Amino acid sequence: MALINTLRDKMGKVVVGVIAFSIASFVLADLLGPNSTLLGGNDTTVGEIDGQTINFQDFQVKLEEMSYNYALNTGRNPTGNEMNTVRQQTWEALINDIAFQNQYNKLGVQVTEEEVIDMVQGNNIAPEIRQSFTDPQTGQFNRDQVIQFLQNLANQPAQQQASWYSFESNLGPARVRTKYENLLITSNNATTLEGEAEYISAGSNASIQYLYVPYLSVSDDEVEVSESELESYLSDNSDEYQREASRSLNYVIFEMTPSAEDSAYIMDELETIKTTLATSSNDSAYARANSDGYNAYTNVNAGEVPEQLKEDGEIMPEGTIVGPLVEGGQYVLYKLSAITEGGTAAARASHILINWADDSDESKGQARTEALRILNEIKRGADFAEQARLYGTDGTASRGGDLGWFESGRMVGEFEDAVFNATSTGLLPNLVETQFGYHIIDVTETKTTQRYGIVKIEKDIIASDETRDRAYRQSDMFSASSDDLASFSANAEEAGVELQSASRVGQNDTRLGTISNARGIVMWAYAQASVGDVSDVYELDEGYVIATLTGEQDKGTARLEDVRNEIENKVRNAKKADVIAGQLEGKTGSLDDIAAAYGENATVYSMTDLKLSANSITSVGFAPEAVGVAFSLENGEKTAPFALDNGVIIIEMVDKTEPAELSDYQAYAETIETRRRGRIGFSIDNVIKEFAAIVDERYKFF
Repeated sequence: MALINTLRDKMGKVVVGVIAFSIASFVLADLLGPNSTLLGGNDTTVGEIDGQTINFQDFQVKLEEMSYNYALNTGRNPTGNEMNTVRQQTWEALINDIAFQNQYNKLGVQVTEEEVIDMVQGNNIAPEIRQSFTDPQTGQFNRDQVIQFLQNLANQPAQQQASWYSFESNLGPARVRTKYENLLITSNNATTLEGEAEYISAGSNASIQYLYVPYLSVSDDEVEVSESELESYLSDNSDEYQREASRSLNYVIFEMTPSAEDSAYIMDELETIKTTLATSSNDSAYARANSDGYNAYTNVNAGEVPEQLKEDGEIMPEGTIVGPLVEGGQYVLYKLSAITEGGTAAARASHILINWADDSDESKGQARTEALRILNEIKRGADFAEQARLYGTDGTASRGGDLGWFESGRMVGEFEDAVFNATSTGLLPNLVETQFGYHIIDVTETKTTQRYGIVKIEKDIIASDETRDRAYRQSDMFSASSDDLASFSANAEEAGVELQSASRVGQNDTRLGTISNARGIVMWAYAQASVGDVSDVYELDEGYVIATLTGEQDKGTARLEDVRNEIENKVRNAKKADVIAGQLEGKTGSLDDIAAAYGENATVYSMTDLKLSANSITSVGFAPEAVGVAFSLENGEKTAPFALDNGVIIIEMVDKTEPAELSDYQAYAETIETRRRGRIGFSIDNVIKEFAAIVDERYKFF
């Protein structure tokens, strides 16, 4: 009944009117955004999916639906950051509604109303409903309970009805997707020839020798690479360098760091609080009213008393106030407010556990003998903690057997009785046997029922209005005096602020380098800025931020400057390959003879168990093409020099073994089919989205 219980739980958490109002607020905020038609914007296109234009109104209608479902499912309205996730889910839902549905329609794949009814109360119950209406005691699904629930649904609160209808509305789309995937899965076949190739690939192995000359052996100075060659390479291999739209930015942050005066003000405030706290008649209420933290007053056992309220390991007297202290960027004040009796009993102990290998009498006897030996060593003066580290068999051994404080009910009965019945601290004279083994116990604090009321008043060290104003004036002056990339960098150096960079920023990203919520800056970079433009000042959690656009990458082939190093390396290596191959050309004899004639940079290696299914060669690295070439050779045959990613190679086949022929390769074909089925769901998403020619322009609005 988990689904129904969840629906009922949400009744008290979600009020339809509040949800509707909140969603309307989000929608209104979007309508009043920088590209809103209400504010004079003319472009209302959010994107295009499979030839269908998505305008702003279409998107907002779907967004409202998704926001409402989010509130129903979580019991609350989405926060600002969560709204970014909801917008992404909305976009994915539109892709499903349009691009995927178009594919379903072409193949005639559909789910009828009768099928949905069958999923709810028929013979093919949806897994979620089956799980919710299955008796956990018997494991039996109860269809009558489903029918009873549906018959009473009209009498249930609006929230519960809405939750059910939202769930039910997703049954059809989920089933049609399953049908579509199953259609592709069942039409997925591997031929006998593919099975044979799989068999040969798995069973073939070879012994080879090879001469290898790495490109590093040729100095970069020996080959020249021109700009035109780089451009030609990028043009000829543009398919390898396709990029989504992105932007590159530099930015600076003027942090709103609290000044010494700000810290002094907060310290003075805490001193005043401390004076009043010393005579407070209600520490709990006073602490909660004056703390920036969530745990202003707690009631704990002795083991949970903060170390700040201990001296030489002993808890300080009632009424002691400690601080203000600096902890984690805050000023903190502690008070031991009250010491009371009557709480749950607690004690502290250390132990050395010696467990047995099995439940046999012999194994238990050996464990007992060992435990008695260690106990006697401690009685004769050996250090307990050291013995625990040497012989303990559980996780406490590394900390000398210390278990810390524990309350009644936390430990197994025999162990707890031994510790809680101790009237004084120290080593217990006898072993204690439990289901875990034999325990040697040192009681470090005897049983107590005392509870300790702890005040912890935290004050955030924050910048004052004056400090924030000063930081804003600096950032505003920086923005006003920065006209281009050069002046932006120069001003950063003069102001003493770090010039930071963010590259390949996507159009829907919310992060910018180290800044967590920089959506406004990203929108500016895409919707308004040109290279060299400097932004206005953005007030973010990290401080006042100013950015400048340093580069634009439109969707398509990457800019040469963005992939220059990679392409230059490939073009240079291609020229080095020609140099190396030219020096190897004409040299005859064994591979060792050729290596000797070439010089010290040529090395001969061997592999005795190279698999056809392998994709790398020892001392060469990733080289699937070399593996393929090797298995094309006959025994004793040798290749001409040919280029790989990292060097030039000559391969000689020493011995090649292929598996014996089989009469039937169906089992291997089925292995291929199984492997393909596991990738179908992921592949469907990628292929449909690719052919839907999706254009995403949400960045103009959100």
